[in-house]
Amino acid sequence: MNILDVISARRSIKQFTDRPISNEAIEQLLSAAVLAPNHRMTEPWRFYVMGPEARTGFGKALGLRKAKRVDEPDAKSAVIEKVQATHRALPAMLAVATTLDDNPEIREEDYAATYMAIQNLCLAAHSLGLGTHVKSGGVMNDPVAREAMGIREGERVIATIAVGEPAAVPDPKPRHSADEFTTWVP
Repeated sequence: MNILDVISARRSIKQFTDRPISNEAIEQLLSAAVLAPNHRMTEPWRFYVMGPEARTGFGKALGLRKAKRVDEPDAKSAVIEKVQATHRALPAMLAVATTLDDNPEIREEDYAATYMAIQNLCLAAHSLGLGTHVKSGGVMNDPVAREAMGIREGERVIATIAVGEPAAVPDPKPRHSADEFTTWVP
């Protein structure tokens, strides 16, 4: 499969089979990730491969945040338990962080490089027959979530990535043509 086919066929996968993902497969994905373009070669990316306990801890932190939107105590507990169980059951999950340079320009470059590493990882996964689901949001700064992921001081969590064999592949979402976003400047 050529790279344009991989880019075109990649989807965010929300349902995975129970097939475990080997450490070797994860290592292949991480090897592809670190080939991302990186101005100044700061190599700012940090990867955390989360085992079942870490995934459960992260699920609890996320569940606690989601439960704040629920009024009834039993329903709150059900939300937390469901999110914990869902994360624990994932075949594999990674947290991706970037280092925080004191220079704001380098910090911005490093953030961009880390997201390019995430894209490399997702495309590599697809080429190996695996699916990914990248998530970001406020929970990335949650102290309980950061502790569960094992994030160190001086790092910013960019995203978590669920990885597994797709149980279902969604249809592509409609996209606008690149022409609609492009200006040719003479």
